[in-house]
Amino acid sequence: MPKDPVPALLARAAERLNEQFDYLPPVADGLENRADTVSDSPLDPLSDSLSDPAIDPLMAVLDRTAERLGDNYPYFHPLYAGQMLKPPHPVARAAYALAMAINPNNHARDGGRASSEMEIEAVAGIAAMFGWKDGGFLGHLTSSGTIANLEALWIAGQSGAGTHATQGNRIVGSAQAHYTHQRISAVLKLDYASVATDDRGRMDLGALEDELRRGDVGTVVATLGTTAIGAIDPLDGILELRKRYGFRVHVDAAYGGYFKLIPDELEEPARRAFAAIAEADSIVVDPHKHGLQPYGCGCVLFRDPGVGRFYKHDSPYTYFTSKELQLHPSEQKSLAGGPVHLGEISLECSRAGASAVALWATQELLPLEPGGEFARGLAAGRRAAVELDRRLRADKRVECLAAGGPELDIVVWKLAAASAKEAAEAAQGVFDACAARNLHLALVQLPQPWFQPHAEGLELVTCLRSVLMKPEHEAWLDRIWQVYDAAGKGVLGRGQ
Repeated sequence: MPKDPVPALLARAAERLNEQFDYLPPVADGLENRADTVSDSPLDPLSDSLSDPAIDPLMAVLDRTAERLGDNYPYFHPLYAGQMLKPPHPVARAAYALAMAINPNNHARDGGRASSEMEIEAVAGIAAMFGWKDGGFLGHLTSSGTIANLEALWIAGQSGAGTHATQGNRIVGSAQAHYTHQRISAVLKLDYASVATDDRGRMDLGALEDELRRGDVGTVVATLGTTAIGAIDPLDGILELRKRYGFRVHVDAAYGGYFKLIPDELEEPARRAFAAIAEADSIVVDPHKHGLQPYGCGCVLFRDPGVGRFYKHDSPYTYFTSKELQLHPSEQKSLAGGPVHLGEISLECSRAGASAVALWATQELLPLEPGGEFARGLAAGRRAAVELDRRLRADKRVECLAAGGPELDIVVWKLAAASAKEAAEAAQGVFDACAARNLHLALVQLPQPWFQPHAEGLELVTCLRSVLMKPEHEAWLDRIWQVYDAAGKGVLGRGQ
């Protein structure tokens, strides 16, 4: 290969980018967070790569690019505790950049031979985390969790009600499920209905059974880690209802899936839900959330590899070489290590092989195993969330979820006020005051009865929300609390 100027260009640009965030307090372990992790070494070893005058315009553009990228919240820093944004691991960034020198396409093996194998191995590691081993499943990466959920619901529609029922094809999910399910159902021309939740944002089994009695539900979407508060639907109870009513179970674990690795850190209801996940028909998880990957990297898994038959196509300019996909499900063989082109089992065509390379490298370094370094990072964020919730419950200016604390690593709280309008104004004021101090939270609208059980109706109230998904959040929690407390005193007064 010709000499590559990119490492040196990135080293210089990374320095410029890091300068944009010099106002932030330093992180003790900068490897995981700082923007300059592409290279901490001098440029001298690669200086000859930058000696060509033709490189000067590239350097100038990258300098301007770094300056533009400085107009962002510091997502990589522990003081960013707002939305679901977690920096990719340095090995993922490096592996992705390395693969981009080749730019493989994981649609077919002659577009991404090595990266296709790496994807199959990485996906098998994720499947094993959920209890699916020895190739008895079908799965692949996607460009997003949305596309992964689209494929799962598309398969649900194609297969009717799967092996469990013959009643209908309607899809139901909780009122706190991601809005993408309703949107996807509309795209697929499938009826969709929302099921009421309890006061911790979990699907209400009684309300679900009311829907099931209608006799036309083909798929139930169980969310393990809702976007708003990280709620865990009672998957074990949903599976019990499946025995009586028959339907497919799709688990949207885009956010929460990796918490399967730390059951001892979870409350009993969440522990039971994750313990039952292997009985689902399909599972979605997003490595670009807790999996330390760059956007976009989703993953969809199917318990029955026979669903591969629904992907069959006969395009003259692409590939279909796997005889297994043409067999009846009862004759189906495992595809997990065979010669399949990944485009044969995916709705997407061209996909970045670099995503698979980055995921494979990360799982090589940090295996998905209970008690391992990766799992310990999840546990640290979970502990930080539990501790933040404890401190908030001791603050008389705050109303927390009446039914209990966080199930994963997302904390929500309402500011005490005489009305929903005043609570919203207070939340906005504290949000702004924290941001002025470089602590970034988020705002979310939630039903007021979740905080005040005797409140009538389902009026929504604007609350504060913090996602403590970085392992460093545990060590930084005292600093986060100090900044939050100071901001709160400035807006709300000192309280009692």
